[in-house]
Amino acid sequence: MLNKTIGLLIALTVSTILTAQSPSGPLPSPRQLAWADKEFYLFTHFGPNTFTDLEWGKGTENEEIFNPTELDCRQWCRIAKAAGAKGIIITAKHHDGFCLWPSKYSNHTVAQSKWRNGKGDVLRELALACKEYGLEVGIYLSPWDRNHPKYGTSEYNEVFINMMKEVVARYGPLFEFWWDGANGEGPNGKKQIYDWHRFQQTMRTIAPNTPIFSDIGPDIRWVGNENGIAGETNWNLLDTAGFSRGEGAPPTDTLNAGNVNGHLWLPAECDVSIRPGWFYHESEDTLVKTPEKLFDLYLKSVGRGANLLLNVPPDRRGLFTSFDSAALMGFRRRREESFRSSLIHQRGTTVTVDGEKNIGNLSDGNGHTFITLGKGRDINVAFAQPTLLNCVLLQEPIQMGQRVKGFRIEIKKEDGTVFETSATTIGHKRIITFPAQSARSIRIVVTDSKSVPLIGDLGVYLIKI
Repeated sequence: MLNKTIGLLIALTVSTILTAQSPSGPLPSPRQLAWADKEFYLFTHFGPNTFTDLEWGKGTENEEIFNPTELDCRQWCRIAKAAGAKGIIITAKHHDGFCLWPSKYSNHTVAQSKWRNGKGDVLRELALACKEYGLEVGIYLSPWDRNHPKYGTSEYNEVFINMMKEVVARYGPLFEFWWDGANGEGPNGKKQIYDWHRFQQTMRTIAPNTPIFSDIGPDIRWVGNENGIAGETNWNLLDTAGFSRGEGAPPTDTLNAGNVNGHLWLPAECDVSIRPGWFYHESEDTLVKTPEKLFDLYLKSVGRGANLLLNVPPDRRGLFTSFDSAALMGFRRRREESFRSSLIHQRGTTVTVDGEKNIGNLSDGNGHTFITLGKGRDINVAFAQPTLLNCVLLQEPIQMGQRVKGFRIEIKKEDGTVFETSATTIGHKRIITFPAQSARSIRIVVTDSKSVPLIGDLGVYLIKI
């Protein structure tokens, strides 16, 4: 009987280990994993709207109005690199139909402008500059076209597909392809029935490693607002059956939070502009978001398991302004100062999981290596002396799926009392802030999980909030 009991216990232990090591639920593709690790990159809205002071162009603008006098994509990239961004996504064609490259499929492009005597190519200059500065390039291509004469006919879908093929072939590889779901009238007063199925098939054929963004993916979903804020509960999962891009998208609160039992891995991207508008307006030079505001948005986007896409529009010269650059540099400093070194690495600090101390995988700064939480489902951090802190950072190894549904942080204070706070999802990264506490120890308890919880990284900090 004793042998049977021991055998049963061993079998249960092995089963638990195997379950923990096995992926759970929908999983990210390699392209989605690589995308998630980028965390922060820039958007840049640029085109005729920059010169007309509009947000949505009419498509009737004379091409000669596009004439940046000092365009320098290397300046954009220097600033992006210094800000810690991983790449730049540019509006290659916004709703007005103007192409920032000399497309063979439109007569409303840089080739018809005065800029560079009609020989210029913004996308080429950006792609070369990104390569020089170790950044990646992404393309926003709006299917709505208020200028193209074939818009509103079945022929236009072929035009759009050919444009996609052009930009991928000339300027790839691309780290993201951005589809806007807007669908309005063209110059003939008609709306277009977009052939999204063919668009997606084409992209998968010509750029299989490029993740595609839209309201409902297929690789990245919209977060449901343009404020740069993800839900406090944010699942990388979503059900898209019965929904479509644009007006047929899921409710914004669903896009913001995802679906706990969603069937598709569709992580959220938080798009927001550094200014009130998306295109440059001189009147907004004094309204640029401060480093403090940008850091707050970082905590509410990347710190809630999403990626942050921050728009920085070039001015009429074709340059990022000093106002935007200063804000970006301050934002970089705030992130570096906040997360330079985890308090876990203080001398004398011990980290214990299931009786095992100083787990290397838990504090190596790599969210893809991980530890398994056993029966207690907790992590204990003990400091050698009282330590002031107000921030905990957690990561799940998302290559194994998203598992944690709820967790609690217990801080034993210097006076012996306990401070508690709780949250729901973790995902790629979760940053929790709270009033500063003088702590003797911290206990992190997973209170609810879809399967055996795995933690990829843990950091403890005192940051300026």
